[in-house]
Amino acid sequence: MTTRNVTRKLIEDHLVEGAPTPGEEIGLRIDQTLTQDATGTMVMLELEAMGLDRAQTEVSVQYVDHNLLQSGSRNAEDHEFLRSACRRFGLWFSKAGNGVSHPTHMQRFGVPGRTLVGSDSHTPAAGSLGMLAIGLGGIEVARAIAGEPVYLRMPEVWGVRLTNRLRPWVSAKDVILEMLRRHGVKGGVNRVVEYYGPGVDTLTAMDRHVIANMGAELGATSTVFPSDARVREFLRSERREDEYVELVADEGAEYDVHEAIDLAAVEPLVALPSSPGDVVPVADVAGTEIEQVVIGSSANPGLRDFAIAAAIVKGRQTHPAVSFDVNPTSRQILQDLTRMGATFDLVAAGARLHQSGCLGCIGMGQSPTSHGNSLRTMPRNFPGRSGTADDHVYLCSPETAAASALTGVITDPRTLPEEVGLDYPTLDLPAESSVNAAMLEAPLPEGEAKRVDLVKGENIGDLPELTPYPDQVEAPVLVKVGDDISTDTIMPAGAEALPYRSNIPKLAEFAFRDVDAEYPRRALDCRDETGHVIVGGSNYGQGSSREHAAIAPRSLGLRLVVAQSFARIHWQNLVNFGILPLELVDENDHDAIEVDDVLALDGVHDALTGDTENLVLRNTTQGTEYAARHRLSPRQIEILLAGGLIPWLRDHA
Repeated sequence: MTTRNVTRKLIEDHLVEGAPTPGEEIGLRIDQTLTQDATGTMVMLELEAMGLDRAQTEVSVQYVDHNLLQSGSRNAEDHEFLRSACRRFGLWFSKAGNGVSHPTHMQRFGVPGRTLVGSDSHTPAAGSLGMLAIGLGGIEVARAIAGEPVYLRMPEVWGVRLTNRLRPWVSAKDVILEMLRRHGVKGGVNRVVEYYGPGVDTLTAMDRHVIANMGAELGATSTVFPSDARVREFLRSERREDEYVELVADEGAEYDVHEAIDLAAVEPLVALPSSPGDVVPVADVAGTEIEQVVIGSSANPGLRDFAIAAAIVKGRQTHPAVSFDVNPTSRQILQDLTRMGATFDLVAAGARLHQSGCLGCIGMGQSPTSHGNSLRTMPRNFPGRSGTADDHVYLCSPETAAASALTGVITDPRTLPEEVGLDYPTLDLPAESSVNAAMLEAPLPEGEAKRVDLVKGENIGDLPELTPYPDQVEAPVLVKVGDDISTDTIMPAGAEALPYRSNIPKLAEFAFRDVDAEYPRRALDCRDETGHVIVGGSNYGQGSSREHAAIAPRSLGLRLVVAQSFARIHWQNLVNFGILPLELVDENDHDAIEVDDVLALDGVHDALTGDTENLVLRNTTQGTEYAARHRLSPRQIEILLAGGLIPWLRDHA
C-alpha cells in the first residue's frame, strides 16, 4: 500500500476530477467556504448573478473584518447588504467587531480533514488544523458555495521536517520568516508546504496558524499541518473536541520537495520594507528608530501572541516616540486577555486598544507618517499597503515588536534580560477559551430564507458586462511594471478605495494610481475601440486574492496581460473575467516592450484551441515578434473565450 502524506490524503479524499499528478488540473469537492467584506460583496453579487437558491456546502461563513471604519454610509451599507445576502443564500454571518476571519473560523468552524476555500489569500491558515485550505478569487468561492468543484493545478508537496524546539524570545513568526529568508516570495509557487517531524509537536495549533497563514507570502497554494494531539487540545479548549479527527502522515510518507528546519537554530528575524521576502536577523537592523508598533492581524492572532507582548511591557512604559497599537483578532481573544489581566497590562503600558479586525493590515487606519518606520506583526508590507504611499513597514514577531515598543528602536528581544532585567516571561494561559458566539448569526431555515430580499444601498453596483473574447487583439500597452507587482499596486486597498469595493466604475478610478495616475482615463479613451494591454515582470499579481485587481481593469477595457510569470490566484482571476494571461517564453523580451507600443494577436480562438500552448505576439510599433505561451487548460480556454466565468456558467446552465 502506498504511504501518503497529509496533503495527499486530503486531496485524494476530495478528488472529483483529474489525476493527482503535479502540474495536472484537478477538481476538488469543497466542504467549507470563507468570505470577508472586502471581497465578499462581489461573491454575493456573483451568487445572485448565478441564480443560487441555497448554499450547498457544509459550512459557509461571511465575515466583516476588513472595512470597519464607517466614515460615511458606504461601509455600513455594504455590511447591511452582506447580512441580507447571508440570510437569503443560507450562510453564517459574523458581525463587524466579532473578529478577523481566519482565527475566528479556526475557533468556531475549522474541522480536521475538511477542505476550505476563501476569497482571501490567507485562508491557508486553517491548515493549522489539518485542513486543506486554499485562497481563491471570489467567483471561484461563489462556485464552491453553489456546490461546484474547485479546479487548480495539482501542486507539488513540499515536506519541511522540523526538529527540536524554539528557544526563548523566538516564536512561530520567526519560523515562517526563516522560510521566506531562504526562499523569497516565489519559493512556494505551485506547492503545498507540509510540516512534519518531531518539532511539530512543540508548536500549538495557534503557532501553526501563524506559519500556515504566511505560507501565502511564499506564493504557496496552501500549507498543511497534521491533526494530532495539539489540534485536539485546541478543539477541547474551544469546547469542540467531538469534532476532532486524527490525520497524520503515514510512516515513511514521501514528499516531492524536501526541507529541514532545526527550530533551536532559528533566531529573531524581520522582513525589511517593502517585501515579506526580504528577511534579515533582527540583530542586523537593531537600533533603527521606529514611530509605530502594531500587534495583531491574522498573521499573529493567538492569545499567546498578545499575552507575551503584555508580559513584556507589564509594569513598564512604552517609548514616548512610539504609537503602540494593539488589534485583538477576535472578541473571544479580547475576553480571554481581559480575564487574565493582560488587557490592563497593555493599556497601562501605553497601548492603543483597537477593535477586533484587520485595520492597519490593509490600510484601514493606523497609517504611519511619510517615511516613518512602522514595525508590525502583520503578514504583508508591500509598498503603500499601510495607506501611506512612501511607508517603511517591517514585519516581525510579537516578542520583537513588544521589545521595540519599549526601547523606541528595533530591538533584538534576546537583549532584554541585559537591557531591562527581564527574563523571558512564562505564560499561564487559560485551558478553556471564552467561547462567545453572540455575534455569529446562523443561516435562516430554507423556507424563510427564500422570502428575504437583498438590501442594496446606492453604493452596491452591478458586475461589468463580460463579452466573448475577440479573435484578434491589437491594443496599446498602457502600463509596464517590473517583478513582484502585487494586487495592492494594481488595485489599492485602504480607507480611500476599499469603501467602493461594490462600485466597480468608481473603484476603477484607483487602479494603478501609484504607477500611473492617468491610467484609468487613458484606458477609458481606448476601451471601446481597441481595449488595452498591461506588461508585467515575474510573479505578476502576488499577494491578496482580491479579484477587483482583475474586474476593475477589465471594466476599463483590459483584454491582455503579458508577463514573465504570474502569481497563481491573480492568473486565475484574469481568466475568470475574460482577460488573457500570456507568459513571455524569452523573459528578456519584457525589456524590449515599451509603454504605448501596440501589441497584436491574430487568430486567437484557433491558437488557444490548437495543440500547442505557444502563440506569436506581434509588436506592430517596433515591427518585432515575441514567443508567448498561455498554460491554460481546455476548461479555462472555454471560460476565457466565453468572456469569463459568469457568461460561461450562463451558457452551461
